[in-house]
Amino acid sequence: MKYTKITETPSNHDHLENLDSTSILQKMNEEDKKVAEAVEEAIPQISKLVDALADRFEKGGRLFYIGAGTSGRLGILDASEIPPTYGMPHTRVIGLIAGGDVAIRKSVEHAEDDSDQAWKDLTAYDISDLDVVVGIAASGTTPYVLGGIADAKEHGLLTAGITNNPGSPLAEAADIPIEINVGPEFVTGSTRMKSGTSQKLALNMISTALMIRIGRVKGNKMVHMQLSNDKLVDRGTRYVMEGLDVDYEEAQELLKKHGSVKEAIAAGK
Repeated sequence: MKYTKITETPSNHDHLENLDSTSILQKMNEEDKKVAEAVEEAIPQISKLVDALADRFEKGGRLFYIGAGTSGRLGILDASEIPPTYGMPHTRVIGLIAGGDVAIRKSVEHAEDDSDQAWKDLTAYDISDLDVVVGIAASGTTPYVLGGIADAKEHGLLTAGITNNPGSPLAEAADIPIEINVGPEFVTGSTRMKSGTSQKLALNMISTALMIRIGRVKGNKMVHMQLSNDKLVDRGTRYVMEGLDVDYEEAQELLKKHGSVKEAIAAGK
């Protein structure tokens, strides 16, 4: 199937080198404003993924992100924030990047071109059919991601694909395609810009909605967050104060004794 590589189409802006700083920033912002609207169009598919994830998570399943370059780094970023924010073990949401951990900071040449490596990376985690694999690739053509999605499907896993090229091979391959058409990049082909921003928004939505669905949020509060620094202890204390209508000292004592906002509030009632 032929498709338009929107991520490679020329920018709507030209002669960028002749612009002053304010003009550059204003035009970038003009393009960035289009991103949230593009993500909005993908909400039905994102919702479908969240529903499927919630069902599998309750049975012990896990969420894996696979990607290369910026896309891989964004998956790792999202996964790394789940334990401190929602108190989940780091083994439940896992980000994998082509080239391994060294590629988080430095580009690893040709790592994304290996279509077999993603499944090798995944099998190190004792994969089960309750797990879900989400491939992230702005182009929708990254071999590392496409190979991982194909292998995951072959082994009975549910798959999703986040891409900025509708109709791309990734969109065609994934069980749940999440296609986010943000249009041409401000700097032609620089998908760390609008495409990357759209991926970050989608990942925020996926993981946050999932955590809410499985009970890691009460009202609008992070009641399972790790109390790993003074800021978070203070935040948790204030949540307990509000939940129990007690003073700061009593709330902090309950929090420290029970280790989480949820348990502290339950014990104080």
